[in-house]
Parts: sequence; C-alpha cells; structure tokens
Amino acid sequence: MLCIVISNEKISQNSPLFKNNFLGELSKREKTAFSLVLESSLIAGPADFIAGMNNSPSDVSSMQSADTGVVIAFKDSVVTISGLDGVQANELLYFESGASGIALNLEYNIVKALVFGGANSVRTLEAVRRSKVVMRVGVGYNILGRVVNPLGVAIDGLGDVKFEQFLPIERKAPGVITRKKINQSVETGLKVVDSLVPIGRGQRELILGDRKTGKTTIAVDAILNQLNAKAKFRDTISCIYVAVGKRMAEIIRITRLLKQRGVMFYTAIIVARASDPASLQFIAPYSACTMAEYFTYRGDHALIIYDDLTRHADAYRQLSLLLRRPVGREAYPGDIFYLHSRLLERAVKLSIAYGGGSLTALPVVETVQGDVSAYIPTNVISITDGQIYLDLNRHQEGVRPAVDPGLSVSRVGSSAQARLMKKLAGSLKLELAQFREVEQFSKFGSELDPTTRRLLIRGRLMVDLLKQPRNKPVSSYVQIFILFIASSKFFEENVLSVSGIDTDAYFKHLITHIEYLTAFMPLKVAFEETPGITDAIILEFLLLAHLQAFFSEQALDLSVATGADAYYAWHSGLYGDSIDSAVRGAVSVADDLNKS
Repeated sequence: MLCIVISNEKISQNSPLFKNNFLGELSKREKTAFSLVLESSLIAGPADFIAGMNNSPSDVSSMQSADTGVVIAFKDSVVTISGLDGVQANELLYFESGASGIALNLEYNIVKALVFGGANSVRTLEAVRRSKVVMRVGVGYNILGRVVNPLGVAIDGLGDVKFEQFLPIERKAPGVITRKKINQSVETGLKVVDSLVPIGRGQRELILGDRKTGKTTIAVDAILNQLNAKAKFRDTISCIYVAVGKRMAEIIRITRLLKQRGVMFYTAIIVARASDPASLQFIAPYSACTMAEYFTYRGDHALIIYDDLTRHADAYRQLSLLLRRPVGREAYPGDIFYLHSRLLERAVKLSIAYGGGSLTALPVVETVQGDVSAYIPTNVISITDGQIYLDLNRHQEGVRPAVDPGLSVSRVGSSAQARLMKKLAGSLKLELAQFREVEQFSKFGSELDPTTRRLLIRGRLMVDLLKQPRNKPVSSYVQIFILFIASSKFFEENVLSVSGIDTDAYFKHLITHIEYLTAFMPLKVAFEETPGITDAIILEFLLLAHLQAFFSEQALDLSVATGADAYYAWHSGLYGDSIDSAVRGAVSVADDLNKS
C-alpha cells in the first residue's frame, strides 16, 4: 500500500486527492493544486496537510470562483492561491483568518500574493476573497506627529489615525507639462551640504556611504532644520521619514530625538522594522510616498526620506526568489531598476497651474567598503539628481559630516541657492579642490614654498569650518556670514596669523557679537562720529573690535555673559562713549524684556 508518513501520521492512497490523481481523474487545474499542496507539506503543519489530503477535488473546486480562491501553499510572506480568476495586479486581498495581502504574480490557474497583517494566521485551504480595488493607504494631515506602519496602522500607542481619504500606493509619476523648474531650496542646516551640494524643493538627492558614516544623521538634521525655516515665515515642509529594515531601538532613538526637539508636529514616521515580513518592507516606501503626495497635490511642500533603499532592494530580492522569478546580477530580479525608478520619479516640483507644491526625495543607500560601482548604488545614482557621498576615512579622521566634496554633486539644487551663498560656495569648491591636490604632495615631507604652505593652512581651516556637531543645524544666514567672513581679507591677515586659535569659538563669539549689534542698536549709532567711512572699513572696524574683545575674553577665561563689561569696554575705547551708552542702554532694555 502506498502511503506517506508525516510526523508519524499515515495518509492512505485511498484519500480522494491521491486516488483521483493516480486514476487520472483530476483536471489540469486540480493537478496543479495537488502538486502545490504536496509542496506546502514541507512548511504547513501535519494537521493542515492531512485535512487537505482528505478533502475531495469537488470540495476544493467549490471554494474557487472569479472572486474567491483557496490558499494551497504558503512560504514566508508569499501565498499561492488557486482561483481568483478575475483578480487584477496589485489588488487588495482578504483572507478568511483576517489577514490582508496584495496580488503580485498572476499566473496560469494560480495567483501568488504577499501577506501583510496576520501572516502567522494564514493556513492551507483557507478561503481568500477579492476586494476589487488596488492596494490603498490612508492619507491626511492627521498622519503628522504619528508613528505608523506601511498599512497606516498606528504603533505609537496614541490611538487610531483618522484619515481623510484612501489613495493607491502605486501612482504614475507626473508628466513634463505639470512640472516646473526648481527655484526653491531645502535648507538642511548643514554647512557643507547647503554650500557645496544644495538641495532644491522637488529634487532627488541620494545619500550614500558605508555603514556608520552618518547617513541617517544628515537626513534627521534636515528634518530638525525645518523648524528654523518655519520661524522665518517660510513655507513649511511636511517631513515623512521611512525606516525600512532598521532595528526598533534605532527607530525609538530617532522618534525620541524628534519629540524632544519639538518637530513632530510636521513629521510622520513610517516604520517597517527588520523583524517585519519582507512584504511590509517592500511596500513601505510606496505607502509613505502616497502619504507625502497628499501634501504635494494640495499645494504644500513635503520632504520624504527613504532610509534605506538597500534594505528595500534586499526585501524585494527575497520576495522575488520566493515567487520563482528569474534572477540576474547579484541574484536581484530583472526589474530591480524599475523598482526604485518608479518610486523616485514621483518626486516633483509642480507648476503654479497644478498647485505649486513639491515633493523632495532623499533616498539613502549603503555601500560596502566605499564601492559606489556596486549594483544598487549605481542604479540609484543614475536615477537621482545628485548624490552626497560620505567617506569612511574622513569620518574616522573626525571630519563630520564626512561629505566628500569630490564625489558629491548636486545637478539641480544650485539654481535654487541664495545668490550670496552661490557666489561664496563657488570659491569654496575651488579652494577645497586645490587643497586636496596639494595635500597629497605635502605628505611626502618635501620643502614647501610660502604660497603652498599658505594654501594648506587655509584649506585645513575651511575643512574645519565645515565641521559640525550632529543634530545641531545652523541657520542659512549664519552659514553665509561665516563663509563671507572666512573669505575676507581681514580674516586672512588677522585671524589666520594667530597660531592655535579656536575658529569654532571665534565664530560662535562673533555671531553673538553681531546679533547684539543688529538686534539692539542701529549700525549708524556706532559710526555717527566717524563720517565718510566706506562699508568695507565699517565691516573691518566691527571685526577688529570683536577680535580684540575675543582675545581679551579668552585670556581672562570669561564667558560671554560674565565678560560683557570687558566686551563693551573695547567698543567704548574704539568708537567713543556714544556706542558704549547705546549698547548699555540696549542691554538694559533686553534685561527688562527677559525679566518680563
């Protein structure tokens, strides 16, 4: 007697499926179902398998129709379904156990689908029904300030999200007619990014680098800096952060940081953890993009961060292998390029006739040992409008953000850059390029002429000026002011001539000095007794006065607050009693305001 033994339980050849199969009485569809049920025995439990063997072909066929089907195999998050003859691609499916899924492969007699919620409850021979709509996700302003999964289910413990409407997760990218030239900037608050590789609203700027080089930090700083843009009465940018394949501890750290800084009111976090099924990680970027597009097509501005697309590609590769799709380079399927291109092409700057909104995309890609010529990095580089490359060696040397000015480029954003910043950044790029070239020769230890030595000193200073602590974005006007002063003749002749000066402390003190002057006292008061002085001399007098006050404070080891008397004493000696009385009166007014 022919029998199969599974977990010490025997199934006789008299079972209906076995008997009819050997007698040749099964149809082609039933034979396909029979072979898949046998295959599913390697995964399903013995009870499910035995129940399936003991069912008759008529029982299975009766459960199948154009709108219903039967689960005949289940591997990880991929389900094989018999029936569903009328199903369409990307259609939402409902399982009898309460799980939901999406139809992906439409094959002859069978449908292969992905399961999202409740994947552990799916069983063989379970009924499946169509929803007759493509996969959709909830959108609306209520998503801001919340942490949800790619299905729109809140996971932050604050209750359900009340969506305004539901939109498909897949959407055709806008055409050329609806687009407009990028003319507004996205201020990230990072000096090296805003000056060398600026980002415009509607641009796609790739952030790539090795593991632990600060890719996520750049993206989070861009979110934090939007609070400064809002304070300057500019159009608010709604930020969507998509975490794909990240550890929950890292997601909690980012969420806690955003809440502490008070920026969650314009930020939403879409989470597909590393422990979640590959199907959730696969749809996470598309669901988040639909949520961000809701703001864009209402005339608002949105920033979406995909962190990261390497994990997204790995999840799609896993699903493709389970779906038995043909493999290509590095075992990725053939449509891996289309996977990311159709996602990133949805970034747009709309024309005024279509609302004037924008969607800026910052995809993150991880490299291995700095290899930017790998498969996924080259794919995304060719799709995007520029890249910010983070060098591991620079990161280990303490240059943070570790942006490599040589490999980083922005092909669009410079058109939206401020005029003065664009002018200053042009000379900065040239200086850094010359410094990198000369620095290689200086390592040989040969004698250097004064011009080369001066170029090295200034190059190292500019590299130090572009350093920045994490999660501390700098306003645009401060960045322009620092670059302007650093490129001035006064800075070169006075500040650079002092050995061992702390440039960070100098500029911090200088910004405080300028803020006092501009906030509490008109500039004409400072020079009412010195008529006929040109603007350049006025600026030099201001800088010289501050430099003397700074040296005095450093020598006395005083803080800005305690050294106020010595600070303003220098102004009295340089400009007379008028400026001293004006500044002291402004300080008293400021004290009264602070007390009130």
